[in-house]
Amino acid sequence: MNSSGVGSWIADWAWSMPLIVLTVVIHVSGLALIAERVIGLQGESGGRRSGMPGFVLVVGSTALLATLLHGNEAAIWAASYWILRALPDVRISDALLAERDDYLRSCEFVSRKPLAVDGALEALCGMLTFGLTTAFLFAIIQKVWPLGHEGLRKA
Repeated sequence: MNSSGVGSWIADWAWSMPLIVLTVVIHVSGLALIAERVIGLQGESGGRRSGMPGFVLVVGSTALLATLLHGNEAAIWAASYWILRALPDVRISDALLAERDDYLRSCEFVSRKPLAVDGALEALCGMLTFGLTTAFLFAIIQKVWPLGHEGLRKA
């Protein structure tokens, strides 16, 4: 793929934007499933998992699941770069490594790629999904905070 010119820039946006929407939809769906499970477990426990250990377990497992969700989304971007042959090396393992860097960091790494706009758009997608995850974790903490506080009050 040609990495210069307006045509390339338009092509980058044309395939990156639907991929951003797909990634955000997957992310929000994944967070919703995690929330259903966390809230369901909290309701099923009937307060048995109270105290700080219950709070830590819920928040820790939620953070782990959200992290796995981010990893899957970075893999989707890597697969798209690999399919489009947008990286000089066509091995999927190298694409995964490069995309993890773009998805999880800012655009500093992007300039070394042939398609710098794609990397910048991927970094934007990462920022969007990390923002959603931050808001989600905050909401979960607010929901389960009484679990941790109950244990502190009893002590």
